[in-house]
Amino acid sequence: MKHITFYLDFISPYAHLAFEKLPQALEGLSYSVDYRPVLFAGLLKHHGQLGPAEIAGKRDWTYRQVLWLAHANGIELQMPAAHPFNPLALLRLAVACGDNGLANRYVCETIFRHVWRGGADASDAQRFDALKAALNPKRDPSSDDVKNELKANTEGAISADLFGVPTCVVDAKHFWGFDALPMLRAYLQGDDWFNGTAWDEAARVAAGLVRPR
Repeated sequence: MKHITFYLDFISPYAHLAFEKLPQALEGLSYSVDYRPVLFAGLLKHHGQLGPAEIAGKRDWTYRQVLWLAHANGIELQMPAAHPFNPLALLRLAVACGDNGLANRYVCETIFRHVWRGGADASDAQRFDALKAALNPKRDPSSDDVKNELKANTEGAISADLFGVPTCVVDAKHFWGFDALPMLRAYLQGDDWFNGTAWDEAARVAAGLVRPR
């Protein structure tokens, strides 16, 4: 049985799509999954990037594509009333419901759907209080241990060279994005392509031009 670590942030619509589709995409295969919340903004800051929702034009396209992908894949999704938003409270709630920086699938599903179904404000205080009451976390989401676990998750993701969410990691291989699910399935099925040289050679392509930051 292969073990997958699914890195996520509830701010990402692509993470929501991948989360919803994962069981169907990997149907019939033997695997286990850990769901590990991270702060996507921390990854962006480390790599000196803006998020897609922070770039004019790309923001509009991202939302259109997400809505289309949800429609095409039979996944319920409505944009929240405002995006991007600060996901820290939701991430800490997820971590507070679990142990060692992990959250179970039910908790993640509940929070993802809190954000990506119904079109409400994901940051609304009353909605958050109701969500927190429904999940009944075992620890205080505002406690130092929860904050430190989320920080450690994010720092660990950076140390492992992750740059975005969703990312599925299995056997130290990274599969980034909703559209990587077929590739992940092929790997778990033992596709011969992964026994060749292409995976490693892709990382050895020389950079022809590097722009200063």
